[in-house]
Amino acid sequence: MNTALKHWKEAATLIVAAGHRFGGETLSSRTPLSAAGSLLGSSFRRAQLPDESCYDYKVLMLKRSSKSGYLPNAYVFPGGMVDSSDFSSEWLDIFKSFLATPNFGLRSVRQTPETRPIIYATDRRKLGSAIPGEVAFRICALRETFEESGALLFVPKTEEGSLLQRINDRCSTDEIIHHRLDELCSSEVTKWRTLVIQNPSNFIRMCRELEVLPNIWALHEWSNWLTPIRGFSRRFDTAFFMCCLQEPPHAVQDEKEIVHCQWSTPSEVLQSYQARKLWTSVPQFYELGRLCHFPLLNDLNNFACLRAAEGCEQWLPVILPKGDHVIGMLPGDELYPVKISREAGDDTDPQQEEPGDGYALNRFLVTDSYVRSIQITVTPKYNQLLPVVGTYDFKSEL
Repeated sequence: MNTALKHWKEAATLIVAAGHRFGGETLSSRTPLSAAGSLLGSSFRRAQLPDESCYDYKVLMLKRSSKSGYLPNAYVFPGGMVDSSDFSSEWLDIFKSFLATPNFGLRSVRQTPETRPIIYATDRRKLGSAIPGEVAFRICALRETFEESGALLFVPKTEEGSLLQRINDRCSTDEIIHHRLDELCSSEVTKWRTLVIQNPSNFIRMCRELEVLPNIWALHEWSNWLTPIRGFSRRFDTAFFMCCLQEPPHAVQDEKEIVHCQWSTPSEVLQSYQARKLWTSVPQFYELGRLCHFPLLNDLNNFACLRAAEGCEQWLPVILPKGDHVIGMLPGDELYPVKISREAGDDTDPQQEEPGDGYALNRFLVTDSYVRSIQITVTPKYNQLLPVVGTYDFKSEL
């Protein structure tokens, strides 16, 4: 846990995609969309959201309380701020069977250290923790998911041996591994959820007493978003992870931070957003758009697993007010500041000129708190995808 950060708090978010059945059809009988990546470099003028019936999975979305001090009433993925217990050395005993493997058996990332986001590049040993950041942020995402929705993603201690074998064979993360919550006593789990909400360190106690492991191996590194400097007093440096499950775990809101849980297809959420029936933040909007490339759960899982080995890019949106709307610029945009100091909290204003033909664009336009359009002409780094967000006319809006 990096307590030296002044302007951002480290956090973790989990995108949970879970399979389901539609009527009498089996999941494998559905026709996939065109190959992922076919929209790379496009300006989205032809991009359409897939029909809801195309999907064989849904995504867990949580509605934040109206009393929340951060993103009130927003629909978000489960997640939250890192706690010091996520980096506790007590986890070494919980994961003792995996200490001989790098990063507790997580797959290595090919991204060079100098290009890694700060949230991952920080040497946690210098901060007094023996738990690697890649492990601790996954623990955080799983703990927060359990607190907010009651969904506990775990591996029983009795299956350590087979899991280790799959890790050694480098096939563990190619499979969708999940154990049903009903394998545990529901009253015990409910009790522990209350205790973990009261004190995050109880997550360690719970794992020890229930003899389970947080299923960190089911979480694939996906993206890294930072809260913009302009307009936000509370800011987070958030690691996003992807997790694909064969069936949805039982999810119930905590009635404190979260007032509603729902499982929806990516298109369903985005269509409701575009109709202003719900609101979500830019990162959630953007990531849901990426999921629209994959109507089939196995395709999403396979892509997430392979893509995670590439690493990810730190994305700190730079906000530029412009009349009745704001433009948010992302890395790669022609006008994105060359240097931004995350530690100092500096937000260098981009040039105020209009982009011309041939400009590298990676930006979004927001009016009345809603994203009206996205314009991208750059190719994403680290084998990521552009979002599918619907039909827009950018030339008239940007």
